[in-house]
Amino acid sequence: MSTLGLGNALVDVLLKLENDAPLVEIGIVKGAMDMIDENQMIVIQKTQSHLERTQVPGGSVCNTIRAMANLGTKVGFIGKIGSDRLGAYYEEALRDAGVTPYFAGAKGISGCCTVLVSPDGERTMGTFLGPAATLTPDDISEEVIAQYDYIYIEGYLLVNEPLVRSTMEKARRRGVKIALDLSNFTIVNAFRDFLEDIIPRYVHILFSNESEAKAFTGLEPEEAIRAIAHKVDVSVVTLGKEGSMIAGNGEIIRVAAEGSKPVDTTGAGDHFAAGFLYGQSAGATLEQSGRIGSMLAGYVIDVIGAQVPPCHWEQIKLKVAGILQ
Repeated sequence: MSTLGLGNALVDVLLKLENDAPLVEIGIVKGAMDMIDENQMIVIQKTQSHLERTQVPGGSVCNTIRAMANLGTKVGFIGKIGSDRLGAYYEEALRDAGVTPYFAGAKGISGCCTVLVSPDGERTMGTFLGPAATLTPDDISEEVIAQYDYIYIEGYLLVNEPLVRSTMEKARRRGVKIALDLSNFTIVNAFRDFLEDIIPRYVHILFSNESEAKAFTGLEPEEAIRAIAHKVDVSVVTLGKEGSMIAGNGEIIRVAAEGSKPVDTTGAGDHFAAGFLYGQSAGATLEQSGRIGSMLAGYVIDVIGAQVPPCHWEQIKLKVAGILQ
């Protein structure tokens, strides 16, 4: 079984600042998580040449797809990148990870989420979506979708209603199952009417966290997952340290969280989705899929950033095999 991801193609770049002067130059408040424009992105790039930096291909769905690739399943990713070195890096990194990229291209700067780390450890984040936010229905090939069993779509793309609806319609025509992550409660609040239309019409698996489920239904988690279960085949609500709830086949299953005290919760939901979708594609039960998701989330919260270190994947695959027995 195979999964195709559709999301914002963003390179995550972490820069260690020598002082906070670049924040003033960029025009971003220290400690903020802001959307930035192209001019601000150009200023950031000018500050990078002499700074210590790390970079990885990012974006919520990309994190999920890369984790699934590490588990050994067939995966692909659709996104849009620029003509710069970041775009070239993004595509090469996905190929190296075992992901088949299907990129639409655009001239100019690629999308990037820059994390600026001040000397006191404070993190300031600036996200430039760039061409990532300009995907069109014509960029999504129905023939590509048809090569996969699932397509996984991030909720941040709901701002592009024609793209989401067209993609879901193409998937339905080809018998490809659709998984959707609600991504953020502000997205849910802004596009609730659209979600009410497309979820029962197209979506098989719906991922949300507690705040997103409440934004969509107006209910607390236990009642929310029951309400959502009437609209989709499988509903997943993650609850942080309280684990997760999964509704499907007329039952609700609780799965405990894994991992020690979190070092950084970035990417936890992305990795839970990776484990769950992998389990479903491998024919696992809902409980087994939830346990795989919880395990992956437990690994990623033990490190800084949204990627599980390569040294852990052989151990993870052995644990997955044990869950699937």
